[in-house]
Amino acid sequence: MPNQGPIYFDHQAHAPIDPRVADRLASAFREYDANPHSAHQPGDIARRAVEEARLQVGELIGAESAEILFTSGATESNNLAIGGLRDWLAASHFPRVLVSAGEHPSVMAAAAAFSASVETVPLLSSGVVDLGQLERMLGGAAGLVSIAAANHEIGTIQPIAEISRITRSAGALFHSDLAQAAGKLPIDAALLDLASISSHKMCGPVGIGALFIRRSLRRHLRPILHGGGQEANLRPGTLPAPLCVAFGEACRFARDEMGGETDRVTRLRDGLLLRLTDLGGVSVNGGPARLPGNINISFDGVDGEALVLRLRPSVALSTGSACTSASLEPSHVLAAIGVTGERAEGAVRISLGRSTTPEEVLAAGDAIAEAVTTLRSTRRRVA
Repeated sequence: MPNQGPIYFDHQAHAPIDPRVADRLASAFREYDANPHSAHQPGDIARRAVEEARLQVGELIGAESAEILFTSGATESNNLAIGGLRDWLAASHFPRVLVSAGEHPSVMAAAAAFSASVETVPLLSSGVVDLGQLERMLGGAAGLVSIAAANHEIGTIQPIAEISRITRSAGALFHSDLAQAAGKLPIDAALLDLASISSHKMCGPVGIGALFIRRSLRRHLRPILHGGGQEANLRPGTLPAPLCVAFGEACRFARDEMGGETDRVTRLRDGLLLRLTDLGGVSVNGGPARLPGNINISFDGVDGEALVLRLRPSVALSTGSACTSASLEPSHVLAAIGVTGERAEGAVRISLGRSTTPEEVLAAGDAIAEAVTTLRSTRRRVA
């Protein structure tokens, strides 16, 4: 990030591209300026680079390269995962789709668009899926369960292994939106049937992502877009070779550096949280099992939107998902864990990441504390 401008604390909306990945992207535009689906030599060179990137994406989650399908990002992947299985699930007489109450809008909307029967699995106050309720709901003709590994607002990390066990015991498929988790948490693709990945959430370029599809499931998936036969006839359109290459590079760095980065970002996050809780009248939304860089917090007597606006020149943060920033409706994630009223209206999401420094945490902590104190004082005077 450049030195000028606000401190960037919105890594869950977009993790700034790693300078090493940006350099690889720039060189890839020069090296692979060809259609990777063409049969000539430049096309062959671009195609080999794409396949190397596919291998790197697979290695991040322990999947085979043949199980990785490139898309434009996690939103498209979520739509393809859910919509692509619609006909097969209906023909198998298992048309019901279960989604958690805290899913990203792209999962919620895709389920509503592609399934005639969508049911919502409740969350506990911690943000974790109610496993007992999930097990009970799977007793009917449920064919697909979609639960994100980590929440896009409150950062809650789900017990993926246990969800996988429950889902597979019931004979249903398990899809997980890994947009927030991939590159930050260890992921074992063996626990999943389908998974969505986003490059720009893990310090890669915008406009590229992937869908993991278990090999034995591919024959049942149908495209939701129509055109050429690219990506095994499942996702038509010319692949952007340079973006694929940079995405693969981002996956490589994430895999190699995940352990150290998790520890570093967690320490920074915890230090900032300690500074903010000293203000008093503070509620942390969601349980302790959360993404390393996530803080979702409410300040008594402070409106979240007002806080974000006041901090705009100095600290960039948000009230929730960028995908719902234009909505005036309360957060459905907070409502799902029982956070309502003034506490929900006062919530902000602070998300740290790879480019965050200790100096930024100190400066941002002071700026947020000053803004909260000023807003509280103003509210008392008005009252």
